[in-house]
Amino acid sequence: MADYPASGGAPIRTPHTQPAQPAAPRGDGATRPVAPRASESAARPFGDAPRRKDLLSPSVDAVVAAAFESLGDMVLPAHERTVEDLVKEILRPMLKEWLDAHLPDIVERLVRAEIERVSRTAR
Repeated sequence: MADYPASGGAPIRTPHTQPAQPAAPRGDGATRPVAPRASESAARPFGDAPRRKDLLSPSVDAVVAAAFESLGDMVLPAHERTVEDLVKEILRPMLKEWLDAHLPDIVERLVRAEIERVSRTAR
């Protein structure tokens, strides 16, 4: 099939596509479950999705839980520091250094501007 572009140039050839054919059955006669089509699965709400219970065996679940517990102890020691506490600890020296370098100039500039504003309105 040929489509003609709006500019009047040479025709654009588009390939003909055939619908997908189902896979041939296996030689042993066993049937395989077929996954639902994308349109069928998209039409179902998420609540209809099959739920898997006990995805992990109890022994593996216990090992994973213990690993996360030890990881949590490393990140959050006994006094349970939060991410906010860690950020405060890291930012405090940086903020102090910045304020020491810039705050006097900021205060001086603002005080000078306020004095000029008040002196203009008093005239």
